[in-house]
Amino acid sequence: MGVLKRFEQRLEGLVNGTFAKVFKSEVQPVEIAGALQRECDNNATIWNRDRTVVPNDFIVELSAPDYERLSPYSGQLGDELAGMVRDYAKQQRYTFMGGIKVHLQKADDLDTGLYRVRSRTLASSESQSPEQPAAGRAGAGVAPQQRPGGYGYPAQPAGAPPMPSAPPAARPAPRGGGAAAGAGVQPQGQTRRWIEINGTRHQISRPTLVLGRSTDADVRIDDPGVSRRHCEIRVGTPPTIQDLGSTNGIVVDGQHTTRATLRDGSRIVVGSTTIVYRQAEG
Repeated sequence: MGVLKRFEQRLEGLVNGTFAKVFKSEVQPVEIAGALQRECDNNATIWNRDRTVVPNDFIVELSAPDYERLSPYSGQLGDELAGMVRDYAKQQRYTFMGGIKVHLQKADDLDTGLYRVRSRTLASSESQSPEQPAAGRAGAGVAPQQRPGGYGYPAQPAGAPPMPSAPPAARPAPRGGGAAAGAGVQPQGQTRRWIEINGTRHQISRPTLVLGRSTDADVRIDDPGVSRRHCEIRVGTPPTIQDLGSTNGIVVDGQHTTRATLRDGSRIVVGSTTIVYRQAEG
């Protein structure tokens, strides 16, 4: 059973079903959990052969209505999300500099249903008071990954391996398959990529293409079984598709999965919608 599925099942039994009522809001806990997983993947830093460090201090920014609805349960929800991050890190063999914390915070610039995730790597001895992050664009999902100096990467603790002076050019792919977003992008004009949905062709002209029910998705799919930000196609070598913590998951070439390699003609099912991935040279 996957980490996100176990997280959902734990939430179902909390507070005699209170969470089931609270989370009828636009923002679903599994979507936040998926965003935290991606935040770890996107900010994973290899220190040596046996150690890949990921953030351990997270802020989930919510719109004022969502924050008011969820804040009474922020303690329990934060603990559950932190436990999910711990389970995911164990699965991916990531390590932390200190204890894992997940905080909810109100952001007046976000509309209902939109959220933003920020993170930092915080040593156990560092202050728990987060620095003021630079403003980012609101989105129905995770914001662009933070860099040192953004949300605030602390000085390394004594005895720790030296931290790179700048982030690596390409993040490592999570163990278990897939590729880092944007890695190995083919020069324009060399390989054409597109998807076909109900006879309509959508060109893939960027490193990542987000599919979902939200109007903020790169390709909007009007299907009640599709989450607002359901999955994304990553143009790499090889190209991959990644589930974004959706409610119903993805099926690729007949296999239910969270991440898969794509080939010309791959069939992707989201909700009740079938998507065909196509690519051609020249």
